[in-house]
Amino acid sequence: MAHAERMVLTDDRPARLSARCADPWAVRSIGRLLVKLKNGKRIYSDDGGSLVETALSAMLVMMIFFGIMEICMALYSYHFVSEAAREATRYAIVRGSACDSFSTACPALASDIQAYVGGLGYPGINASNITITTTWPTTGASCTPSSNPCNNPGNLVQVEVQYKFPLSIPFVPASKLTMSSTSQMVISQ
Repeated sequence: MAHAERMVLTDDRPARLSARCADPWAVRSIGRLLVKLKNGKRIYSDDGGSLVETALSAMLVMMIFFGIMEICMALYSYHFVSEAAREATRYAIVRGSACDSFSTACPALASDIQAYVGGLGYPGINASNITITTTWPTTGASCTPSSNPCNNPGNLVQVEVQYKFPLSIPFVPASKLTMSSTSQMVISQ
């Protein structure tokens, strides 16, 4: 019976307040309840203050937590960009103009290197945000024998990988962070 009476008291609280006050009005502001009585006195109540403080604190903690997770993903993506540039350059140096015919994609072209980087399969990386630029800096008369691209052994190959990381931190406008890495090596075969 005592439990049922408690339920009745909590359920009819607004009715009890209006019965005590001739012109009651209530203003809620961050966990405080203000009631003006007939004689002009005011009653303050901290009912729900802990709940509001917990909600605000939890929101701040979660924002920091998700922000840290997003920065960790950005660092992971930056590591991917630098590793992909090195791997693509290694792929290109063993697939020059003198590579054996048993190797696939021999000699390697820019489209072959782009397909190779796209197939690396790093989890969490959006392949549509990757841009690969492959160049062979030695050109023209200095390329012996003359070829285009100049992918002869002893010449250089340079691969630049760019990745547009979608940065989304809570309460911060979404943007894209452009990361890039360049790797250059001497063609071996």
